[in-house]
Amino acid sequence: MNNPWTLIALAGLQIGIQGGAGGEECGAVHMADGIKIGEVSDRSALVWVRLTQLPERAREGVAFEEDADRIPEGRRLGEMLDSVEGARGEVRVSWWPEGAVGVRLATGWQAVGAGTDHTAQVHLDGLRAGVRYEIEVEGRSGEKDGAGCFLRGAFTTPQPADREQHVVFTVVTGQEFARRDDPQNGHRIYPAMAALEPLFFVHTGDIVYYDKPGPFAKNVELARFKWNRIYAMPFQRDFHRTVASYFMKDDHDTLKNDCWPGQRYGELTWEEGLAVFREQVPMGERTWRRARWGKDLEVWLVEGRDSRSPNNAPDGPDKTLWGEEQMEWFLRTFAASDATFRILISPTPIVGPDRKSKNDNHANAGFATEGDALRAFLGEQTDAFVICGDRHWQYVSVDERSGVREFSCGPTTDAHAGGFGERQRSDTHRFLRVKGGFLSVTVERVEDRPHIIFRHHEVRGAVMHEEQHRASRARVGR
Repeated sequence: MNNPWTLIALAGLQIGIQGGAGGEECGAVHMADGIKIGEVSDRSALVWVRLTQLPERAREGVAFEEDADRIPEGRRLGEMLDSVEGARGEVRVSWWPEGAVGVRLATGWQAVGAGTDHTAQVHLDGLRAGVRYEIEVEGRSGEKDGAGCFLRGAFTTPQPADREQHVVFTVVTGQEFARRDDPQNGHRIYPAMAALEPLFFVHTGDIVYYDKPGPFAKNVELARFKWNRIYAMPFQRDFHRTVASYFMKDDHDTLKNDCWPGQRYGELTWEEGLAVFREQVPMGERTWRRARWGKDLEVWLVEGRDSRSPNNAPDGPDKTLWGEEQMEWFLRTFAASDATFRILISPTPIVGPDRKSKNDNHANAGFATEGDALRAFLGEQTDAFVICGDRHWQYVSVDERSGVREFSCGPTTDAHAGGFGERQRSDTHRFLRVKGGFLSVTVERVEDRPHIIFRHHEVRGAVMHEEQHRASRARVGR
């Protein structure tokens, strides 16, 4: 008889690039970057962890000059302010249903080293649907040592497609270290989101900014530095211990602004940019995927960088953001889904309107052919919505031709907001706010009729706009 509590431990993602801090074996290890729990389904989850030499980022050290694009001569990365040096060692994960006694499973110890920036991603399989799990992640410097550190966390698995589930999730974009609104703790949206007790969280990309100063991350070592620095912030670290996440990438955390395949940023190649992203978040093998949360909700998370045509290529039927394979998958699976509400979550806008100077997304003239076709398809779907990131303002827009409704989550801080003006409000807008914050979505049943509620929040959590949609009878009970 097969054991339903099987575990698969995956080796750390090995990428053929050099870099990463630390690597010296030490007597004790820590987890300054916390843990991230990703790709949760009704059967499985990924747990990400990184071993570090110290329990916190370096609060003292040499600050990078604003225009720096390399470590100062004669210095090493560990001497720089806010650095988080990695440590070689081993990790393991234990998990059990919340409140259960005597039901605890554990992985074997898994080695981590400089080749993966001292990170590991552990696949938990054989989980049960609709269960709150507690986990413990342990780290040690070597097999002869006891656990040098541990962190506790928790997450909830989705109900299967034939069962109802009350769901709350949150969505953000645009997260820059220099524009955090609490210098010591990070971004205030994280405790505000945690107060809503979301079942999951989506980051639509621009998680770090390689091409912003202090320093410019023009090589793998500095790209990793930016990831390590921001996830050592207490607000981020505390949030990700207890909320499952789905991570998406965009231009600034792939390479540079408005980038496409084949480009490079200083010494950082396109292939290295893709590899570092996969190393730093629990994403799994596919960057475009879908997630089902009970009878009433399914979300599609799409990839907008890997297969895109150059932004400056002439528009036409062969120009694409998603690529033929992803587009075929999306159209087929979205139309076939029996979820009451279907949501496309895109790193970039589908509806807009966007700034006239931009030319890198479906709301722009540069990708109008594919954008028009996508909006026409979505307009034919019932109880379907779009959520987008990338834009540094919050909005709700309705495309006048197709009727597609798009919700832009907005950037993580007020300092990050801009690029658009509230006086630019058009007939397309149902709501427009050029400030920071996040989007929350609630799916619930009222008198056995499914409802979905979209709320735009400011950075401390107050609701700035809310709209509710009741499911059409045609889709209830499909």
